[in-house]
Amino acid sequence: MYDYKTGQELALVRRARRGDVKAFSELYARIYQELYRFAVFTMKHSQDAEDVVSEAVIAAYENIHKLKKEESFRSWIFTILANKCRKKLKAACRTEELSEVLAAAEQDHAQDCDVRAAFMYLDEEDRVIVACSVLEGYSSADIGRMLGMNPATVRSRKARALEKLRHLLA
Repeated sequence: MYDYKTGQELALVRRARRGDVKAFSELYARIYQELYRFAVFTMKHSQDAEDVVSEAVIAAYENIHKLKKEESFRSWIFTILANKCRKKLKAACRTEELSEVLAAAEQDHAQDCDVRAAFMYLDEEDRVIVACSVLEGYSSADIGRMLGMNPATVRSRKARALEKLRHLLA
């Protein structure tokens, strides 16, 4: 899907690392929908998703000079987003434990919380692999290029991560 060697995205990452705000803005525009879908899947509420995407993008902008491999920009920003989601979910679960809710709503919330907690139990790279594959439809070759992995490794890690999710939710 994304060929960093011939595409403009790698050049944008290089410019953004040198402090070019317009280059970072264009990178953000290219990846926003994917980040938002990941956040909505994880957070289950659009406003929370918008908040964590904003926090992740700000953190990425402030720390883009720390990006080690320019080809890994997408996985790097998804990792930042996953961490922001995890922190917000932990805070939300603690807050909601204190409030009283209707039994039916509580049960639905508990299921949502279980799925999110199980997803967050995966290590960061596995979350990115599952999210990119299942939510975004990237092929294992595309994910492999983004993460610097062999496509077969991506497929096996995805299979193990999905099995772990099944086991956690059983």
